[in-house]
Amino acid sequence: MSLNESLTEITPAEFDVELDLRYATANNFTGAPVYQRGACFLLQESAEKLKHAIDLAGDLELRFKIFDGFRPTEAVQALWDHTPNADFLSHPSNGSPHSRGAAIDLTLIDRNGQELEMGTDFDAMTPTSFHGARDISAEAQRNRAILLGLMTAAGWDFYQNEWWHYQLFKPRRYPTLSDKAAGSRMMEKPGV
Repeated sequence: MSLNESLTEITPAEFDVELDLRYATANNFTGAPVYQRGACFLLQESAEKLKHAIDLAGDLELRFKIFDGFRPTEAVQALWDHTPNADFLSHPSNGSPHSRGAAIDLTLIDRNGQELEMGTDFDAMTPTSFHGARDISAEAQRNRAILLGLMTAAGWDFYQNEWWHYQLFKPRRYPTLSDKAAGSRMMEKPGV
């Protein structure tokens, strides 16, 4: 199913990933659902690069758990309104790589579905989330390095402050998409 002609739905059946779309639940830093619909979408280019990363991870007997993909501009605004922190969130006026379908938030899981230790949870807005953080265990450092290696080998860029965030190089070449333009009905009424 396509959200619109430029976005592809990322499903467990087609991509062999687990979905834990945090913004469709209260299990996120806002404490409330931001999306009405729990579905993950990416640009076709992003989906192709994700498939490449999935193949590489499979060679290591690993899989991915996805926390977020396409994020409507309305959600970018709602998250910023809740926590205006430029170290971890894109200012709405700049547009987010997520609101272009050009970014994904994820972690590694083993074949039993257990998350690998990464030192922090997804969306932990602390310096411990930075790539290269030294105040995490050797195991977490190793797992972050594996994730970084898999994603960069598959053609993704990374964001220095978030071990879980990967995006296309030069994501601003794609337009931002609002919930209305995408026809997604992903967003709850703003109240986050």
